[in-house]
Amino acid sequence: MKTLFKSRLVAFLSLVFVLSSCTGGGEENQSVEFKLDYDKYTLENGLEVVVHKDVSDPKVAVAVLYHVGSNREKPGKTGFAHFFEHMLFQNSENVGAGNFIKNVNDLGGTFNGGTWTDGTIYYETVPSDALEQMLWMESDRMGFFINTISDWGLENEKQVVKNEKRQGVDNRPYGHKEYVKLTNLYPKGHPYSWDVIGSLEDLQNATVADVKEFYNKWYGPNNATLVIAGDVDEAEVKTLVEKYFGEFEPRAEIETIEPQPAVLDQTKLFYHEDKFANLPDLEMTWPTVEQYNPDSWALDMLGQVLTDGKKSALYKVIVEEKKLAPNVFAYNSSAEIAGTFAIGSRAFDGVNLNDLRAAIFEGLQRFESEGFSDADLARIKIGQETGFYNGMSSVFGKASSLAQYNTFAGDPGFIVEDLKKSQNVTREDIMRVYNKYIKGQNYLATSFVPVGQIELVLEGSEKASVVEEAIVQGAEKNPYDQGVTFEKTASRIDRSVAPPLKGTLSFDPPAINNDQLANGMKVFHIYQDELPMVQFSLRIKGGMFLDDPSKIGTAALLDNMLMEGTANKTPLELQEAIGQLGARISVFASKEYITISGNSLAKNYDKVLDLVEEILFQPRWDEGEFDRVKKSALNSIQQSAVNPNAIASNVFNKVLYGKGHIFAYPTSGTTETVNNITLDDLKDYYNKNFSPSLASFHFVGALDEPTVMASLKRFDKWEAKDVVFPEYEIKTADEGSRIYFVDYPDAKQSVLSIGSISMNGDNEDFAAAEVANYRLGSGSGSMLFKQLRLEKGYTYGAYSGFSRNMNGAPFTASSSVRSNVTRESVDLFKQILDNYGKDFSPEDMANTRTSILRSNTQSYETLGGLVGILQNISTYNLPMDYIKKDEAKLKSMTSEDARQIIGEYMNPDELIYVVVGDGKTQLNLLNNTGLGKPIVVNPKDEKLEIKKK
Repeated sequence: MKTLFKSRLVAFLSLVFVLSSCTGGGEENQSVEFKLDYDKYTLENGLEVVVHKDVSDPKVAVAVLYHVGSNREKPGKTGFAHFFEHMLFQNSENVGAGNFIKNVNDLGGTFNGGTWTDGTIYYETVPSDALEQMLWMESDRMGFFINTISDWGLENEKQVVKNEKRQGVDNRPYGHKEYVKLTNLYPKGHPYSWDVIGSLEDLQNATVADVKEFYNKWYGPNNATLVIAGDVDEAEVKTLVEKYFGEFEPRAEIETIEPQPAVLDQTKLFYHEDKFANLPDLEMTWPTVEQYNPDSWALDMLGQVLTDGKKSALYKVIVEEKKLAPNVFAYNSSAEIAGTFAIGSRAFDGVNLNDLRAAIFEGLQRFESEGFSDADLARIKIGQETGFYNGMSSVFGKASSLAQYNTFAGDPGFIVEDLKKSQNVTREDIMRVYNKYIKGQNYLATSFVPVGQIELVLEGSEKASVVEEAIVQGAEKNPYDQGVTFEKTASRIDRSVAPPLKGTLSFDPPAINNDQLANGMKVFHIYQDELPMVQFSLRIKGGMFLDDPSKIGTAALLDNMLMEGTANKTPLELQEAIGQLGARISVFASKEYITISGNSLAKNYDKVLDLVEEILFQPRWDEGEFDRVKKSALNSIQQSAVNPNAIASNVFNKVLYGKGHIFAYPTSGTTETVNNITLDDLKDYYNKNFSPSLASFHFVGALDEPTVMASLKRFDKWEAKDVVFPEYEIKTADEGSRIYFVDYPDAKQSVLSIGSISMNGDNEDFAAAEVANYRLGSGSGSMLFKQLRLEKGYTYGAYSGFSRNMNGAPFTASSSVRSNVTRESVDLFKQILDNYGKDFSPEDMANTRTSILRSNTQSYETLGGLVGILQNISTYNLPMDYIKKDEAKLKSMTSEDARQIIGEYMNPDELIYVVVGDGKTQLNLLNNTGLGKPIVVNPKDEKLEIKKK
């Protein structure tokens, strides 16, 4: 069969942004040209192929997008599109059961899939010499998958998807909100009237015949787009695509799905008492238009204008004036056949949602009367430009965008038109769509409140119906995997073995320059000119570690306050100045440092650094802003108090570090410690602990080192200080391995955290420890993931790793498992961890070595990844060539070395187990795990007084 090129388009796309921004009191036009070249053609069987060449890194991204999402499902058979995404990672005739995941990991690649209302995408990024293997594997899924389906595989994957639903919906505060919205916004049977994950009852009833029907209808080449982006030879790509995909027969023609916008003939109000939430939440939703409707771009802009920045009408009324919530959101969401516009907020404790709704309408009235300025619109547009370049910084980002635009706009280059239309939106357009779709229109509102606080819901609300699956001990039976026998499908080529890797993979870490200012501030620099962008960070050692133990959360509050204006700029003026440059500046406090980060177009770097200088040296210290920031922090702490993952983390750290250690508490602090903090405490922290002798500047981007060094002269005035670091002793609660339990009534999932304090972050064995952990829990190819998810179906994911702290780096293994296999999951974790060191073989070491060495090609692509390399060097006192030195150690590392590392830093006899789950059904089952009787912990007890039950 010859390839027939139905259409050939070699497009050299150019996009000119004409953006107006107010600088220096006048207007200046800024133009940026973006070019993206690609080659698109269509095989005779209907498969559309898009190729983009990018030789900047020795890697390639492959994406296959099938035009089938939850909107193509039938009532009674919902969730199939998402479920099918899972199934395709299990098996295919020639690649073999479990080998897709294994092969990508062995090749040093990354992969995933995603399903939404309108499509399903599968993607991989691998070293470029593995392109043919990826095409072999993806084509095997497209043409040689369905015969491998077994009853065991079907049932096992049902449990995985159930875990995902419980973890993301049933066991999560406000998790049912999307279901309530969709089922009441759209009429029964509408393709958007169910959520993507679907009904668990529908899923449980699915049969092998159902799966085959779905595959045969939707997974043909004529319903797919294949994108290949990266370091490739275009002619070779065409040969390989024809070789692996050209023989597939097209399926029946797919009918076009027409827009079906929602229609509300009246305003609808629903409420839900959420047992996993402790703050009232309001969301109001209006029907709008489908994707690429002429009004969709103006609606997108409307969402940003209403809430983007301190100047926006809704923020001013709700957050600043009425102080009802820490923030407010508004956004338009246009999908393939319908769209919605949402406004909402998670309020402060005890706020009546009727007052919040009234404030929203007051903010909208102010928006109507006061409008917004050209400068506001220009700020949003230039921010889009910066965001666009950041999104195009990886070959995966390009592949994904090309696939989606080709599928839903019929043209992979529609990104140009998309951005043009956004840039061409006017103030008149925005007001027009506001008046058409929002003002005076019917809406749907959801009031989610804590149990027992029904008096906070909108008046006239109807109780919402939500579906939660009952957790019954022993309900799910995992059938024995007997495999499936089938006669292999004939192929015109030999698909029985993986094609060899092509050529020799070679790459070098980027060149790193380093210097130091006279005041001690270190400077690290990498030149990267693939995009006209820069990214940088100024990291100051200290962070939470320098907090007063009675006022933990000081550093975390300080990071917020530094962004609340300067001595010369109000918070609004600072935000406007950053926005008009299309830049991003943020301050973040962690356990051991505070980092000021910036990202911008290279041409705006000096102006952005001017603002960073002002933020660093001229804090505003506004008492009113401090009160707002503090109240917002307490609101966040209150939310995390009912999050099972946060509870597990907090209890785990308390037991791990022990009473008196500052890391026994979250970086944000507790309600008690944050209530103790005053504005003077922030000033005191700043004056004592901000010193250039503890600071490092990390720069990556399209400016050379002399230019960057010259820009840093402004920091010469920063005087060094003697900063006193406290000493803390790690006092893990008990000796030996043991288990702690936190009761989370009616939990649908149990959260497991397992680990011990291993070493300090500058330990020369840290890299070797990460190597030793790789096979255990580094990703989807690891033992934990394979056994707990792929083989048992207990969880959506299970992982392990080392967190790098200078003061006590923990080794941690973790998962969220379905409640009725809590005991089985603990037993399996213990079995794997107990035997991991004993079973680590020379073959394991060889496979680990190959995979890690190959995966290093993924480390140098994005600006953020390169800044991370520089931050590792400065934070953990690593040599400039640590990557190459780590590689050299890896190449010489033996299985005996790995077993020694495992015994020393992952010793199973010293591991602590923390379980957060439903006490009435799970606690007694954990009595005989070999870890002793569970020690019951009250997470609200700040002193962690442990009581045995």
